[in-house]
Order: sequence, then structure tokens, then C-alpha cells
Amino acid sequence: MGKNRLTAAILTLSFLGLPLAGCSTEERPGPEAAVAALADGLSRVDVTGNEFAGSTVEAVNGMLEYVVSGMKIKPSVTVSKIDEASADEAVATLKYVWDVNASTEDYTYETTVTLERGRDTGWQTRFRSTTVHPDLLPWQRLERKASPPTRASILGAGGSVLMGHWPVWRVGLDKSVLGGNEYAASVFYLSLFLGLDADALTAKVQAAGPDEFVEVTTVRQDEVSPSFDSEIATIPGADALAERRVLGPSPGFAADLLGTVGPATDEMAADSLLAAGDLTGLSGLQREYDSQLRGSDAVTVRVLNADNTPSPPLFEAPAEPGVALETTLDLGIQSQADALLSDTPGASLVAVQPSTGNVLAVANSSGGKGTQTALLGEYSLGSSLTPVTELARLRAGGAGGTAGPDNPSDAELAEAAQSLGLGTAGDLGTPAFSGGLPYGGAEQKAAAKVPGTVLASPFAVAAVAASVGRGARVSPVLVLNPGARQDSRDEETEPASSADDIPALSADEAEQLQSILRANVAGGGAAEELEVLGHVSGKPVMAAAGTAGTSGEKPDHAWTAAIQGDLAVAVFLPGSSADAVAVAAAFLEALAG
Repeated sequence: MGKNRLTAAILTLSFLGLPLAGCSTEERPGPEAAVAALADGLSRVDVTGNEFAGSTVEAVNGMLEYVVSGMKIKPSVTVSKIDEASADEAVATLKYVWDVNASTEDYTYETTVTLERGRDTGWQTRFRSTTVHPDLLPWQRLERKASPPTRASILGAGGSVLMGHWPVWRVGLDKSVLGGNEYAASVFYLSLFLGLDADALTAKVQAAGPDEFVEVTTVRQDEVSPSFDSEIATIPGADALAERRVLGPSPGFAADLLGTVGPATDEMAADSLLAAGDLTGLSGLQREYDSQLRGSDAVTVRVLNADNTPSPPLFEAPAEPGVALETTLDLGIQSQADALLSDTPGASLVAVQPSTGNVLAVANSSGGKGTQTALLGEYSLGSSLTPVTELARLRAGGAGGTAGPDNPSDAELAEAAQSLGLGTAGDLGTPAFSGGLPYGGAEQKAAAKVPGTVLASPFAVAAVAASVGRGARVSPVLVLNPGARQDSRDEETEPASSADDIPALSADEAEQLQSILRANVAGGGAAEELEVLGHVSGKPVMAAAGTAGTSGEKPDHAWTAAIQGDLAVAVFLPGSSADAVAVAAAFLEALAG
């Protein structure tokens, strides 16, 4: 009986011991989450939130920032594999991808890093310089040197250069060669020679450091005498340095459309391959097509020692030149438009070739201040856009329109507008407002303030005029070889209709519209201000004019649309219709001369 009690005791202890043994083995996490967090932190160059063996997050972040500071970009780090050497140690393989330039070739390599399980069951990284690069010693850092290729040009019709590299003189004053009281005379003579504000330049020079080269101005070499640099050198401390800048053929040439090129800001460099100070497109087409025009830098990656001596290259990639942006702008026509609008504040002009749809000129009197009203301005024309209202009346009368030929319905107006190119999809190559009608919607009518109103930009009215001139709907085009764009905005600011849904303009309708617009210029009607267009040299002119308002307010602008031969032009400006007609007449006359 004692034997039975002993057996029972052993069985009971064994039974009770099973769950106790199971509870003593804790479920401890593997290293996967810790390695993923490490890779994410390395990609951001900020490993906050990770744990490190024998170091702090602050110390590791400082070392990481130093090691990659010469790259001027951040890597993409992913986990290739994880090998667990023991229950408390793992070795992770990390893959680094450095997008070193705009080409498809990246600098890639793998590193390994050891993690150990901490006392609190968390995984800690043994961070070393080799965590960033397998060949990197503790006192070394990576450096990326980039050399940009020559920026490609923006071309116009016939291959003319609209923006390219032009030789300039960068004029400045070197304070390091002047005494404390000597620069006053230099500032006076330099201001006199260049026609600058002496007080403003004095303040700028005074604010500069004692050894600083003070930038004064930049002038194009083709606009000054061949001896310009020698003449500047006669002023103590002054110098003219020869450089090349990306400029148009003349100051202000299509400035709001083409844009400018200049040093990248810190904000622009933060999320791109650019470094602060690199030349890049700042506005207009230069900004929108920056990657196409800039091309891909030549890149070399090296290791720098503590004394900044470089290693042999770890990686090299050749430069890839940018691709010229081809546009339809006509150099001569654009120049005439710019010159004409320079003395007409608030004016915009767009010229389109009806036979091809090519945009020949886009001009704004803002002179490069970024106000692109010619393409993006939204104006309320009421029901004064003659080609649209007259086409709607023709169709209403011919088809027994619901509202009668003298008062077409909103639907009939909308259909006529689309037949002439308002509110229709196109492939201009840059954002533009194509206009349209409220399409019968209460919200759009309320936004337009005027029921049944026509909404249009100068570009949209030029497209309408081109459609009348051609006798068929025209879809204007500006950029002929659009590559990847910097700006992902939609080209249309309003929903655009598909060409398949638009009724075509018939030959009879086109002929009647042309007759109406021709009669406007002939005189004897209500549009007496258009008669001046009848005296323009060359082929007969067809035209219409009216008033326009902005943001649904009272009409404070005027517009005119004129067609002469294979040229359609729209002019918008603050003032009267007679003012707009006068600008259009002067423009056509200048082209005829």
C-alpha cells in the first residue's frame, strides 16, 4: 500500500509540474520588428525609437548624420534577410539604395548589423560605421560629388532658342581690396556707370562683411559695349566676372510662361536630388519640365578620411544631358506681343494658328512676376462671347430650339461653346483654363453670378477664335515633346468634355459665323469700336469684342478676339472694349509691317 501511495505522489507531482514548466518559458519576440524599425530610421537618418547596445539614440543619430552628411541625400534602406545566431543574437543584412541622380542607375550595396536581446527582452542594435557602409571606418564619412550637365534649351517654332545659355557679366565690388572708407567713392562711380540707386547700393555694401564680394548686378554681354569689363575695372574694387546664365532672347521674353532658372532653395532641396544652391527651374515651363531640361548629373561617391582626403571612387555614373523642350511659340510674334503689352498694365494676349492649333504667343504685362492670366485667368463674359451666342442662335433657329433662335437655352449655349473649343479636353502641355458654361448646374450658376454666363480665359477665347477661323474645332498645342513633369496638377481647372461627345461645327455654321464677325469689322452695327480693325494692313479681319468680370464681380475688363488669315488673337485688359481692340489692331499691324 505504501508503494501505491508513492506512485500516486510521483504522478501527482508530474502532473502538476507540466503546467508550471510551460509557464516558465516566456513568449519572447523575434528580431524582425526591431530590424524593420532600424531600416526605417536609417532611411530617415533619424533612428529615434530604436534601442542600441552600449550607446544612446542621441549618440547614434549624431554619428549617422556625420557619416552621411556628404551625400546630401537620404538612402532607402530595406531588410534583405535576418539570421538568428542564437536565442539572444541575430545578424541582419540591410540593402542600401542611394538615388544619386536623375538617371535609372542607383548606388546599391548591402551591409550587416548585429542585434542582441536586452535584459528586458527587447532587441538592441550594435551600431557601427559599417552599419552604413561595409568599408567605412569610424572616422570616415561618405561623400557624393555631382556635376550637372549643361541645361537644355527651350525651343520655339523652327528650332529658335527661346531660353538658353547666354554670356553675362556678373558685376560686384570686392571689399577685401578696399579700405574702410574707400568703398564710398567706388559705390558712387559704380552706381553712376550702371544707373543704379546709390543709396540702396551703399546700404548693401555696408551690410556686407569686410572681405566679401558684394553682388551688384548681372548684365547680358550682348547689351553692353565690348570693353564693358575693362571699364568696370577702372573703378577701385569693382570687377565684372564672365558667366553664362539661362535667359531668354530679351529681358521679359514670355517670362511668365517660360519661367526662370536659379539656385534651389532649402525647401526645394529637402525632398529631391537637388542641393541648396543647385541651378533648377524656379517657375513656368522651366520648373514644370525641370527634370527633362536638367538631365542627370555626373556622380562620384567616395569615402572621406578625417583630413578630407578622398578614397578611390566607390561608385561613378556619367552625366546624361537634358532634352530640349520643343514648343510652338514663334520668336517674332512673341516678341511683338511682349513689346506691345509692356506699356499696358494688366493686359494678356494669346495668339493661335487656326490651321495647326499651334500657340504662337502667350504674353502678360506682369513681366515675369508669375501672374499667368493669359492661360489661367478666369473671367466671366456673361453672354457677350459672340461666336458662342451666335452659333447657339443659329442652331436654335435651324432646329427649332426650345427657347427660340433669339434666346437659346443654357443647354444650347453649352453645346455651342463646346463645338468652338470651350471646356474641351486638349493636350496643351501646361495647365490652362479652357473655359465653359455652367452646364445647367445651380452651384456653377451661383458661382458665375450670372445665369448662362460664359467663363473663359484669354487662352480659351483665342481657341474659340481659331475654331471660327479654321471652320472646325481647334485643340491648341504648346509643348510638342512633353516629358515627365515636376508639377502634377491637372491641365484643366474645370471638368472637360470628351471630343467624342461634342457636336462638330458644320461648314455652313462656320461660314455664317465668319460672315457675322466680318460684318462686325465692316461697321454699321453695334460694335463700332471694331471698325479700327478694318484698317489693319493685310488680309480682312474678323472680330468680336465685349466686357468681362473677375470672380463674378461687375465687368472691369474688356476683351477682343480677332482673326486675320491664319492667325487668331485674343486680348484681355482692364478698361473698355475700345482699348482692347486698339491693342489687337496694333498687334496685327506690327506683324504686317
